[in-house]
Amino acid sequence: MHVIDSHTGGMPTRVILDGAPDLGSGSLAERARLLATEHEAFYKSVLLEPRGQPGIVAALLVPPEDPSCETGVIYFDADAVLGMCGHGTIGLAVTLAHLGRIAPGTHKIETPAGQITVDLLDANTVRVTNIESRRVKTSVVIEVAGHGQVKGDLAYGGNWFFIVDPSPIAVEPVNIRALTDLSIAIREACISQKVCGENGQPVDHVILQGSSPTKGIHSRNFVLCPDDQYDRSPCGTGSSARLACLAADGVLAPGEEITQESVIGSSYRLSFQAGPNGGVIPTLTGRAYIMGEGKLVFAQNDPFRDGIFL
Repeated sequence: MHVIDSHTGGMPTRVILDGAPDLGSGSLAERARLLATEHEAFYKSVLLEPRGQPGIVAALLVPPEDPSCETGVIYFDADAVLGMCGHGTIGLAVTLAHLGRIAPGTHKIETPAGQITVDLLDANTVRVTNIESRRVKTSVVIEVAGHGQVKGDLAYGGNWFFIVDPSPIAVEPVNIRALTDLSIAIREACISQKVCGENGQPVDHVILQGSSPTKGIHSRNFVLCPDDQYDRSPCGTGSSARLACLAADGVLAPGEEITQESVIGSSYRLSFQAGPNGGVIPTLTGRAYIMGEGKLVFAQNDPFRDGIFL
């Protein structure tokens, strides 16, 4: 399996160029469903240790439905197939440029969540225009085991987010373990108390917002991903959901740019325009760097061929 690894703001992406199962020629959403339901062993084996690393997300390249798109892509982490991935899209664009498949300029990409565009600004800098994002529920109060009542917003940015602002725990690197435990408890509470999307979609990510000590930074976030790892980047789909909330609250104007920082200090530049269906069209700009290129080997006699399950 030929792969190229990059990181975006410290968050790794593994682009899979070949060696994946045949998912047919249906819509990207249908192919993602097939990957999730019929090929779980495959996607876990690519990302679980010892072959993978904590936090890594894979970008599986597939033929697009729309021939004007550069590629189709299905994102997944070690626990779930994702609708979209912002940091992964930035890493994908830098990888495609590394391969000579795209040049600086604007390119369309298909994802299970919808068609997006990327602007390759230079070899490392990418601007992503995401799908329309929206806030679905406001000031939802949930009972969280060990923490009492927690209030947050439910929003969609390509994945489903419960956003708590401000975080009950300071968003600082020294608190990553405590922030992780709190976020897992919040997600479990959302699922058990049926805080979900319009069609029953469960919360798969949690965002805890805080302030940054750095001048010029709008805010700092901690983002929990489906595999219980935290996002080292500020999370592209999470930032999109956050923009929808800021727009709905009237505290950020269309075209106004802010800088969102992650818990480890990496950042995205963010802005939005009004969407056609009442939400927002988010734009995020970040930087990615190629880390390695190689082939994954799945030896039949390897006792951990399918990854380490604990």
